[in-house]
Amino acid sequence: MIERLCRILAYCVMFIAAPVHAQLQVDITSGVTAPVPIVISPFTDDVQPSASVVGQDLARSGRFVLQERTRADYIVTGRALPPVEGRVTIEFELVNLLTGQRLLAEQVTAAPSAWRNAAHRIADRVYQRILGVRSAFATRVAYVAVDGVAPALRYRLVVADADGENPRTILDSRLPIMSPAWSPDGESIAYVSFETRSAAVYVQTVRTAERRRVSARAGVNGAPAWSPDGKRLALTLSSASGNLDVHVLELDTGTLTRVTEHAAIDTEPVWSSDGTVIYFTSDRAGGPQIYRANPVAGAAVQRVSFSGNYNARPRASPDGRQLAHVTREGAAYRIAVLDLQNGSVRVLSKGTQDESPGFSPDGGTLIYAGRERGQGVLATVSTDGLISQRLQATSGDVREPAWGPFRP
Repeated sequence: MIERLCRILAYCVMFIAAPVHAQLQVDITSGVTAPVPIVISPFTDDVQPSASVVGQDLARSGRFVLQERTRADYIVTGRALPPVEGRVTIEFELVNLLTGQRLLAEQVTAAPSAWRNAAHRIADRVYQRILGVRSAFATRVAYVAVDGVAPALRYRLVVADADGENPRTILDSRLPIMSPAWSPDGESIAYVSFETRSAAVYVQTVRTAERRRVSARAGVNGAPAWSPDGKRLALTLSSASGNLDVHVLELDTGTLTRVTEHAAIDTEPVWSSDGTVIYFTSDRAGGPQIYRANPVAGAAVQRVSFSGNYNARPRASPDGRQLAHVTREGAAYRIAVLDLQNGSVRVLSKGTQDESPGFSPDGGTLIYAGRERGQGVLATVSTDGLISQRLQATSGDVREPAWGPFRP
C-alpha cells in the first residue's frame, strides 16, 4: 500500500485536449457456455455501420453469439430515416424467430457525430429485452495511458466509449496522472495533478475542458471520490506530521471535514451508493484492511473485511450490496467482491498484479487494471465470474480505469 501512496509524488502537469493515437482492443477471454444466438441484419439506408456496432456489443458481452438467420433465436432489423434538422433517426425491431413475436419496435435519434452512441443504445435495449437486465454499452470509461520509454514517459488521461472506441485525451503530462473519478452526472472527472509543483486535486468538465483546482493543501492531496449527490469529494489528505486521513470536501463552499484521525494510514475512500457511509483502506490493524465510517467529523470506525491479510481499494456496487476490492492470494494481487450482507468473499480475477477495480453502472461487471507480459492492460469480469474480457492498448500501457455513469 505504501508504494501506491508514494505514486502520488509526481510533478509538472500540462493540460491539453487532443486525440489519442492508441486505443483499446477488446478480446473475450471467457463467456457463458450457452450464449443466445442472434442475427443482426444490416440497417437499410444507414450510411454508418450501426448494425455492426450493435452486433459487436452483444457478442462482446459474452452472452450472445452472432448467427445466420436459420440458426438464430432472435433477429434485429432496422432502417435509417432521412435526417431532420441535422439529426438522424434509426427505427429498429427485435423479433423472436422461434415464436414470431415482435419484442421491440422503437427508434433512436442522434446527431451524425453520435451515431455510435445511438448504436450502443440499440444494443442496450436488445440486451435488456432478451435477458431482463440492464447493460452499459452506451457508457464511457476513463483511463490513464502511458507511452514512451523512461525517463521520457508521457501520461494521458483518456475518455473513450465503453468498447474502447472514440478515445480522446483530456489531460497530458510528462509525469504520472492518477485517480480519475467520474462525477455522478457523467459531466466531470476529478483527478490528481501536480502542475504547481505540489499535489492538487482538480475537477474538469469533460465536454468543455474547463477545470478548477479544488484541493491544494500542503502535503498529500489524493484519491478523490464523488458523493452520490455530486456535491462533495472524499479525499486523502496529509496532516502536518505527514499522516494520511480521510476528509470530505464540500465543493460549493470549500468546507473541509476530517472524517478519520488515527496514527495509521487511512486512504482510498469511496462512498456507499446512498451516501451515508465512506469505505476506506487502513492499516490500523497491522495490514491493509477495509473499514467504514459515516462522513462526519470524529465518526466511529468499523472494520469491514476479515478474510485474508490484505484487502484494499474498496469500490461500492451501485446497489450497495457488494464491495469490489484488491485482495492478496499468496504472492498475487487479485480482484474480489465482498458481500456486505453475509461477509462472503469471491475472487474474480486471475492475474498477479490486478488493481484499481470499479463497477459498471449496471453493477454487472467490474473493470480493473493488470499486467500481461510486462504491459499494463485493462480487463473486465462479470460479477458472476463467467465472462472475462481483456482491453489492451494498441500501443503503450493503460491503467487506473474508471467506468462512467449511465448517460441521459
